[in-house]
Amino acid sequence: MAASVAAAAGRLRRAIRRSPSWRGLRALSSEAPPIQAAAVRDAFLSFFRDRHGHRLVPSASVRPRGDPSLLFVNAGMNQFKPIFLGTVDPRSEMAGFRRVANSQKCVRAGGRHSDLEDVGRDLSHHTFFEMLGNWAFGGEYFKEEACSMAWELLTQVYGIPEDRLWVSYFGGDPKAGLGPDLESRDIWLSLGVPASRVLSFGPEENFWEMGDTGPCGPCTEIHYDLAGGAGAPQLVELWNLVFMQHNREADGSLQPLPQRHVDTGMGLERLVAVLQGRLSTYDTDLFSPLLDAIHQGCGAPPYSGRIGAADEGRTDTAYRVVADHIRTLSVCIADGVSPGMSGAPLVLRRILRRAVRFSTEVLRAPPGFLGSLVPVVVETLGDAYPELRRSSAQIASLVSEDEAAFLASLQRGRRVIERTLKRLGPSDVFPAEVAWSLSLSGNLGLPLDLVELMLEEKGVPLDTAGLERLAQEEAQHRALQAEPVQEQGLRLNVHALGELQRRGVPPTDDSPKYSYSLQPGGSYISALAEFGTCEAQVLQLYTEDGTAVASIGDGQRCGLLLDKTNFYAEQGGQASDRGYLVLVGQQDVLFPVARAQVCGGFILHEVVAPERLRVGDQVQLHVDEAWRLSCMEKHTAIHLLNWALRQVLGPGTEQRGSHLNPERLRFDVATQAPLTPEQLRAVEVTVQKAVGRDEAVYMEEVALARTAHIPGLRSLDEVYPDPVRVVSVGVPVAHALDPASQAALHTSVELCCGTHLLRTGAIGDLVIIGERQLVKGITRLLAVNGEQAQQAREVGQRLAQEVEAAAARLNQGSRHVVEAHRLSKDMGRLTDAVDTATMPQWQRRELQATLKALQRRANTAVRKLEMGQAAQKTQELLQRHMEGPLIVDTVSTESLSSATPAFTAEAWALAVCSHMGGKAWGSRVVAQGTGSTADLEAALSAARAYALNQL
Repeated sequence: MAASVAAAAGRLRRAIRRSPSWRGLRALSSEAPPIQAAAVRDAFLSFFRDRHGHRLVPSASVRPRGDPSLLFVNAGMNQFKPIFLGTVDPRSEMAGFRRVANSQKCVRAGGRHSDLEDVGRDLSHHTFFEMLGNWAFGGEYFKEEACSMAWELLTQVYGIPEDRLWVSYFGGDPKAGLGPDLESRDIWLSLGVPASRVLSFGPEENFWEMGDTGPCGPCTEIHYDLAGGAGAPQLVELWNLVFMQHNREADGSLQPLPQRHVDTGMGLERLVAVLQGRLSTYDTDLFSPLLDAIHQGCGAPPYSGRIGAADEGRTDTAYRVVADHIRTLSVCIADGVSPGMSGAPLVLRRILRRAVRFSTEVLRAPPGFLGSLVPVVVETLGDAYPELRRSSAQIASLVSEDEAAFLASLQRGRRVIERTLKRLGPSDVFPAEVAWSLSLSGNLGLPLDLVELMLEEKGVPLDTAGLERLAQEEAQHRALQAEPVQEQGLRLNVHALGELQRRGVPPTDDSPKYSYSLQPGGSYISALAEFGTCEAQVLQLYTEDGTAVASIGDGQRCGLLLDKTNFYAEQGGQASDRGYLVLVGQQDVLFPVARAQVCGGFILHEVVAPERLRVGDQVQLHVDEAWRLSCMEKHTAIHLLNWALRQVLGPGTEQRGSHLNPERLRFDVATQAPLTPEQLRAVEVTVQKAVGRDEAVYMEEVALARTAHIPGLRSLDEVYPDPVRVVSVGVPVAHALDPASQAALHTSVELCCGTHLLRTGAIGDLVIIGERQLVKGITRLLAVNGEQAQQAREVGQRLAQEVEAAAARLNQGSRHVVEAHRLSKDMGRLTDAVDTATMPQWQRRELQATLKALQRRANTAVRKLEMGQAAQKTQELLQRHMEGPLIVDTVSTESLSSATPAFTAEAWALAVCSHMGGKAWGSRVVAQGTGSTADLEAALSAARAYALNQL
């Protein structure tokens, strides 16, 4: 009996690892009417809220917030990482979470966890899915309660027969010194699960880790038997319950966590398939409306759920790809991720092109087809995720625009391929350089697999080795061009934070960072602002490796924790303060402070200690006033810029990120189209007017609940503390937050933790000096203020005057080739200067357009003078050599070295001589040829027509 159980367990392990197809397996039930997906989601949330006291929280955006390790949010736990890591702001709403449940939007495409290539090939993979989850933080409950709740929901609420459920638990890892999780095993046995359906697995299956380092722990999984007793069990995972009780250290060792947590996740799509008695997630009501709309919109045969060789023409594969991808595109765009050229936007661009490829190549869908599916997605998911309804028109527009652009690229790509194939010999491979230029990494944005398919249809192999070489070169180039990675600086790890919390050390009081005032007289003209010093006590010192020590010195770099501080720690896009501290009573030894960072409510100062510094010392902190003031100017300027963009572009304009330091500010904004020069100028003028009014800037902490539902109030996709700081320009905060006042619609009112000016006049001026699209729909603006802004305006005015002067010279005309060449070069020099100068961006765009037209006119003038000069010199040659069988003379090449011909002499000669049945040879600047014709005038006409066509 033991041997047969062991053999069965082995088979089941292999079955689970195979992730079996749903095809051909028994459904849960075919008699009762299927429960709708929306009801399944609602039942999950209601169960945890009403029966077990969980707080329901909204889904986080699929755009990760402050987590560069992720392209997309791919699990429900992502938004709770600060709790797991112990870095949550103790004043934030999240810090109060104890038991929580939600349905999280997830995308698994690109990066470490990607299902993109599998979508369409089988009946269950998706790039977008919903993760149902419940969490218990800080030991609120643990294994017994988590397992009992899961079993109760599945068997009593959803009515899944107990005999179709299997469970697995962590069987231990001797290499890591971890024993089996017998506690979980015994819990399942106590709940009535037979021992034959309780299986143990190793760390690969049942030990979950957040990453290479960080919280981790054993997990137990609940599996559903698709076979239902008909033959060997076929198990598919339904629910994963993770018990975070360890921390993976940098050296690979495991240490106990200060606080334990429960993190569970269950895919809605798979659960709905089980409850609706479907053999595929694509057969549920989450997808059937989309599949019906695809059939109606493109006229392909109805979807029939075929896979592999049975799916002739890959029609059903295309159905699944398009249905999945339009869901992913809609959700991502609604959350601010648009198709682009790098990172997550590049992955989304690939998803869009993959959907276009299958819809047009396989389903023969008409243009604009994908955009027409967006309302179906909104109807299916909009109640659960209202942002889809709010962004429906924008999503459809963006998808349709990108679809049209890609279809045009596809047509151009076909022409390039055809032209290249004509030049290849019978045994040649298709050049890697051409394929690369067609690909997403090159110019046209065609997926390489599509290029390969098009070549395969022609029977031509692709130079894959050359493609690998080009990919390596591209990676090296990107590494060289990448912006320097900002140093993370010293941090408090989870153990240091846990120890501080155990000792009852309160969070750092950083309220003194807001203690500053205007000089008497109310102006910022002299010393600008009074930043008082702050006296504090050293609570803890840390070495660079994070070790807590009692003292430090000898020029060592250390982390310094104080009971209070007036230093601003980097957050909210504002750079950290810098400055220095001194020991009270010892003013002649400065301890430089390079930066300050916030870690779980504690402010850690990065300090160099030239002499001994001890725990318990009293210190006096001095902020670099010029640095801080410049940051204050730019932070208030960012608020005005945000408000001005809404005034000019409309209230739907949304901030997508910002960063500022004393040198300049950066602002990312979601826009329907690139800003025009007129809009850029209008934004600047709007800011200038607010600056000129020298309005008061009001700041006040209020209850977070008071800020809800205020029309026009600006906030970002961030976790805010409670109480939250409100910054209002020109209107007192209390008035701005009065729902009846509508003040937030007419001035800048934002939730913000940053430090700001007390009056707007100190900004001086603001100039947008740069603009580029990060991805389609998101524009990055660079700006400067004060003296830098004034200098930028002066540079712009000077360049505008030079362009006007050059235009006047061009209008006067040139009599000589040398003079015309000089003017053409001046246009090129001016173009380079305008392209690179620090100047108003609206003015740069206008001057660039003017110079482009002037350069064309200058080049045309050069060519006309050169042609006239050539004709004159030809006549002179003929007159000097009227007699004799040949001409021996010199021709000046003064223009050949400086002019860039629109075509080569060799190509010109070849075109003319071919017309006469002859041949030609030569170089770019001189050529000769032979030919025979009875109609010399026709040959001369052909030469003239070719040249004019090229010019």
